[in-house]
Amino acid sequence: MNKLLVICGATASGKTALAVECVKKLNSEVISADSQLVYKKLNIGTAKPSDEEKGGVIHHLIDVVDPDCSFSVSDYSALAEPIVNGLLKNGKTPIICGGTGFYINSLLYDLSYGNAAADSAVRAKYQSLLEERGKEYLYELLKSIDPGSASVLHENDTKRVIRALEIYEVSGKRKSDYNDGLKLKREYLAVAVDFERDELYARINARVDKMFECGLVDEVKGLLADGIDEKYQCMQAIGYKEVVECLKNGKNESTMRDVIKQNTRRYAKRQITFFKKLNGIVWLKPENATADNVLELYNG
Repeated sequence: MNKLLVICGATASGKTALAVECVKKLNSEVISADSQLVYKKLNIGTAKPSDEEKGGVIHHLIDVVDPDCSFSVSDYSALAEPIVNGLLKNGKTPIICGGTGFYINSLLYDLSYGNAAADSAVRAKYQSLLEERGKEYLYELLKSIDPGSASVLHENDTKRVIRALEIYEVSGKRKSDYNDGLKLKREYLAVAVDFERDELYARINARVDKMFECGLVDEVKGLLADGIDEKYQCMQAIGYKEVVECLKNGKNESTMRDVIKQNTRRYAKRQITFFKKLNGIVWLKPENATADNVLELYNG
């Protein structure tokens, strides 16, 4: 069956566990769709699944990029497409698991998503503008040239704001123009776990607490000691940028935790908003989010 199974939704909603459960029943493999799990050395702050959490099944596109590298949706698609096609050719169901909606859409739809090649000089220019004039200025600049992209991005999502600006400058075409008229590339079933907001937020808060217990601050200090500072794309991730900022300004760990929790909750809201627009997505209550129920939907 030329059909994908997509397990998506908000951070901390149990996507990995559900995906592993499905993979075991289908004898297949997971293709991660997470913009931070691609980075090597970023383990704690990304909640990278442990070997135990992976359940002994193959997870593709985790730890594939060095932290000093930039990585775009088109880069993701270039790596993921051969894996998807290989699994389908071998009669297996690719299981896409993650919360980065643009990555997932690149596998479901024929989208250019900025086929404009990455231009490090242009990106560096906008990174400098970010540092000199702030994220609000950069976001307003995007609104002035590409209001469509700005409407689906948050000003805190600076790496994607910069990528949209880069696409416009390199190609002369707005990123939002690439997204007009979605053309389905493959059939799919997409499911997400629909936690009540308070329960999801409690899961997020607990996850952040666990990150600090596992040594998030030391992980960030180690990256900084290796020369990976805030100018790199990976360090704009939630959890990393807040720790860097607090370390620079001498703020305490309690402040770091509170800011990370707040920013992660806001990110989860944006994820939910994004995935609610995904055609045909099925939202499952936590008690119904089992592999048997998912596969019944998939085969139905």
